Amino acid sequence: MRTATITRKTAETEITVTVNLDGTGVYDNLTGVGFFDHMLDQLARHSLIDITLRATGDLHIDDHHTVEDTGITLGQALVAALGDKRGIRRYGHFDLAMDDTLVRAALDLSGRPYLVWLVDFPTAKIGSFDTELVREFFQSLSTHAGMTLHVTRLNGINSHHIAEAAFKAVARALRAAVEPDPRMAGVLPSTKGAL
Repeated sequence: MRTATITRKTAETEITVTVNLDGTGVYDNLTGVGFFDHMLDQLARHSLIDITLRATGDLHIDDHHTVEDTGITLGQALVAALGDKRGIRRYGHFDLAMDDTLVRAALDLSGRPYLVWLVDFPTAKIGSFDTELVREFFQSLSTHAGMTLHVTRLNGINSHHIAEAAFKAVARALRAAVEPDPRMAGVLPSTKGAL
């Protein structure tokens, strides 16, 4: 089974995440940040990666450390669950439409972290959640998962829809990338011999 549990503890946060890459999108995420939990649930449901996550952080300061460190921990869990990456598809992309919004995500589980973020929000907050933290999460995730990730907002006027479409688009791209490729069973999807 392609599963992993990672715990990260700092002076600012304590986070434990368990992932199952061959799941059905079951989720149980509690970070203390309601909107962020909703986004993590979307990530699990649409990637079909089971995610159980518990985070406690310095929310009396703000949500930044909790969101950022969740991305770090989830990225590390994905790396651990993927192992040597033999037999996976490696690449994924998806255009996600949600009402007024269209977001494109494309990714490569290359081991080379890089984020291209072409997403802007018409508002600074969604409820009490800072919209700039959406990018912070994906920056941490791509860095610690060793993922090249491009996310582009093609349309969108509602900040909630834009954020949710970004999470769902990345989820669908991730679903494709981590799936076993029946034509590449046991084969590393690279000519370099390492990912």
